[in-house]
Amino acid sequence: MVFSSMNFIFRFLPLFLAVYFLVPNRFRNWVLLGGSLCFYAYGTLGHPLYTALLLLSGAAAYLTGLGIDRSAGARGRRLCLLAGLGYSLSLLAFFKYLQPVMPLGISFYTFQVCSYMIDVYRGTICAEQSPFRMMMYVCMFPQLLSGPLIRYQAVSGELKGRHHSLAGFEEGLRIFTAGLGMKVLIANQAGNLWNQTRTIGFESISTPMAWLGLAAYALQIYYDFYGYSLMASGIGRMLGFHFPDNFRQPYLSVSMTEFWRRWHITLGAWFRDYVYIPLGGSREGKGKTIRNLFVVWLLTGIWHGGSWNFLLWGGLLFVLIVIEKQGFIRILERYRILGHLYMAFWILISWLIFAVKELPMLWIYLTRLFPFLGSSSAAVFAGDYLKYGKAYGISLLLGLICIGTLPEKLGRRGKHSGLTAAVLVVIFWASVYCLWKGMDNPFLYFSF
Repeated sequence: MVFSSMNFIFRFLPLFLAVYFLVPNRFRNWVLLGGSLCFYAYGTLGHPLYTALLLLSGAAAYLTGLGIDRSAGARGRRLCLLAGLGYSLSLLAFFKYLQPVMPLGISFYTFQVCSYMIDVYRGTICAEQSPFRMMMYVCMFPQLLSGPLIRYQAVSGELKGRHHSLAGFEEGLRIFTAGLGMKVLIANQAGNLWNQTRTIGFESISTPMAWLGLAAYALQIYYDFYGYSLMASGIGRMLGFHFPDNFRQPYLSVSMTEFWRRWHITLGAWFRDYVYIPLGGSREGKGKTIRNLFVVWLLTGIWHGGSWNFLLWGGLLFVLIVIEKQGFIRILERYRILGHLYMAFWILISWLIFAVKELPMLWIYLTRLFPFLGSSSAAVFAGDYLKYGKAYGISLLLGLICIGTLPEKLGRRGKHSGLTAAVLVVIFWASVYCLWKGMDNPFLYFSF
């Protein structure tokens, strides 16, 4: 069951919210935990072990936190941390790289429990004494499957007690509807165009079609993940939680350094705070800074998957960011048009490497983007891009319009206007119609 499904929108969510708000406030956390476990168990039907693994991860984090808190010496605290991290990360590595099917959400909830254990070890937070609240943090269904990655200290107060209001519920509903529209009306349509590109065969597409298909994938992955993050934040807001932003118009960036401060913000912050800074960050000279960046991007690639394309993808981003840190970023920031052109090119190329796992097929696609690299017999300027451009043009144009700040500005200015409400109603029912017609795709980040 996913957020952008008829079952979730018209069955699970209304029933859950009805029970949640009908029970006295002191029982709402129990409803949230029970609903979260039902949500996850339904999504992993046929794999009861996955729900057990989720609960075991929460239990391991809870016990590790208590062990660190109650250890008298530094050595004992360190051993407790290493045991907790060893269990969580080895479990993630086993299922991510050694098994054909990966438990839903394991990458995200593993990183969350690791952040909790490290923060307890550092003394940033106190160990949670209630196993119930720890399980709520780990299992909370809005952000369980694909984030955003939430630090324990960001929600610990709201786990104990939070304010519910009609205004907050209304705001959450608006955010959820916007995310649903991004997922169904833009991401799914752009994803269909990318799937058409793959179905035709990379060897057979024209050069304009290759660029069009790649642009569609760039829009798909953005609105797919951004849409999910908004839906998660919207549900959280309905329940009284305030989740951190996960995207901030990344496609407006003028450098790859800036892009990764705006894209999947919570994951970037996780690697910054738990890998890059502990290694020394940029404080110990140019050589060690480059080493630290290499480790971060190597691990980022590995986190996304075990195939070679993810290592190549991480390697490309590492090289670009290192070049920018040598002074090129100042040129890009000064001449912003140059920066936008630079990013338009490298964003597409990086997403191509991310999307195509088979290296021979990746090379074929590059020869279609740049015909001088190969000797394919496919026509460079065949009319295929005209056919698919007409079929998906409206969705692609909508995606391009929404990558900037315009939707956010309009939403802010007309927050309580009747026009905004009418637009959101249209978005909601247009999305429902598309879902009813079967026009849906799984969330891309479920596979990570």
